[in-house]
Amino acid sequence: MARRLQWGVIGAGGIAYRRTIPEGILPAKNARLVAVMDIVKEVADRIGKEFQVPAYTREKDLLADKSVEAVYIATPANKHYQQAILSLQAGKHVLIEKPMALKIEECQEIVSLAERKGLKVGVDFMMRFHTLNRKIREMVAQGQLGVPVMARAQLSCWYPPIKGAWRQILRLGGGGSLMDMGCHCIDLLEYLLASRVKEVACFTGRLVHAYPVEDTAVMTVRFANGAIGIVDTCFNIPDNSSQNVLEVYGSQGSILATGTIGQTPGGQAMAYLEKAPRGYDARQQRTVSFRTEVKAKPFNTYQAQIESFSGAVINDQPVPVPGQDGLWNQKIMLAAYLAARKGKVVQVK
Repeated sequence: MARRLQWGVIGAGGIAYRRTIPEGILPAKNARLVAVMDIVKEVADRIGKEFQVPAYTREKDLLADKSVEAVYIATPANKHYQQAILSLQAGKHVLIEKPMALKIEECQEIVSLAERKGLKVGVDFMMRFHTLNRKIREMVAQGQLGVPVMARAQLSCWYPPIKGAWRQILRLGGGGSLMDMGCHCIDLLEYLLASRVKEVACFTGRLVHAYPVEDTAVMTVRFANGAIGIVDTCFNIPDNSSQNVLEVYGSQGSILATGTIGQTPGGQAMAYLEKAPRGYDARQQRTVSFRTEVKAKPFNTYQAQIESFSGAVINDQPVPVPGQDGLWNQKIMLAAYLAARKGKVVQVK
């Protein structure tokens, strides 16, 4: 039987229970769930019973379980640093939900400790594993869009005030809609363009909901290749009214997609490509003759992520989304919030 990496989950409720355990760890061909932990005993016991694995209420107890080889951390963002450090100190490989940690120094310490211990650490930017997003990246790399000039990623939802919701409390989540969803979006744009952000400007606001973090945010960035990027995230748009749009434009065409940003493997993407530049048309008449559907066989993003991380550990190869990428992403996010406060463009270094 093929080797399977044995996983423990810290923070077994929430996204872990809804998505990562049932869609990622359980169906993965090279992974096995062996333990769960949640500070709420009723939640831990219920999930442990459902998946027939030991359940714990303290991190140290799960980390003392010798069957656990890798840990998936899916707790509120302010807990990530401490739990990642404890896991690495216990000799466990670590996959961390975004953001990796709230402070740059914390991210750096996680990365450094993993290197010193010879352990793998990765960050949960699972949208890179969406098969349509991977196809779009391939098309950009092949030059099918010509010179990339602009890209946009939009992710919004309806997230009303909820008592105790950590994403609505600054010290727990580090921000609102921008921190929670914008980090995914900007990581995806960097992935698609194969270029890192150099500078960022940002506007945030609280337009609908009365919690202390932003419910509206727009971030504009310049990539190292010169292209411009736009990320817009809102907690105040009804779910059915948000298409989670992805747009990539170049000198020879564009790709417009819906549904490839989010938690599901579906979506649709259309490419509008021209083989050679045409002369100037003052009337700017539009034609659909260049439109083709971008096709890729759907595959669950969570399963792909868990299989990729597990394979990297088993075969001692680099993880697909390493801790360094989580560190860099948090630098972008904190630069965006600084830009919003200062009202100026901020360099990302």
